[in-house]
Amino acid sequence: MLTGKRASLAELIGSRICHDLISPIGAISNGVELISMGGDLNGPEIGLIAESAENANARIRFFRIAFGAAPDGQMIGRQEILSILRDVTRGGRTAIEWEPEGDLPRSGVKTAFLVLQCFESAMPRGGHLSVRMLADNWAISGQSDALNFVPELWAMLSDPQSTGPLSPATVQFALAGLSAAEHGRDITLETSPGLIRVRF
Repeated sequence: MLTGKRASLAELIGSRICHDLISPIGAISNGVELISMGGDLNGPEIGLIAESAENANARIRFFRIAFGAAPDGQMIGRQEILSILRDVTRGGRTAIEWEPEGDLPRSGVKTAFLVLQCFESAMPRGGHLSVRMLADNWAISGQSDALNFVPELWAMLSDPQSTGPLSPATVQFALAGLSAAEHGRDITLETSPGLIRVRF
């Protein structure tokens, strides 16, 4: 499990990778748009490239917050959050309702995005996610007719020292607990059929 300086370095690496990838992917999108406007190519191939570039750009913007550095005191605007979530869920089977208003601490949004990724892993057929703030506490709930709940993974949210069946596809479960603990918050979990609630 990453701690201390190694965890900070991992976050900085995540930020650097996302930063370096956003520009070339954005350039691909712009190039496709210019080609389409010029009428040189206008078929399903260009549409597929454009859609793929947009999806990649949305995921990288999401990953930049979820896996990147979140210095104390740094804020992120609501419109940027809504734009990222709108783009990352476009065409998918999962809807995300984001209620918090105004600018928010990047550290809290980072943890929230990691928790949203945990829900994404648990909802292979999609579902509905709701993000709220109750006083100074975050409350995220997820509903789905087909929840794939793996107790060993979700246990890592409330106990960052616990070990589960980690893989590249499930690393967010370990990172969410670490992110919350780093900023003095404990994650609590409630489950019922078709529903998971997370608070921190």
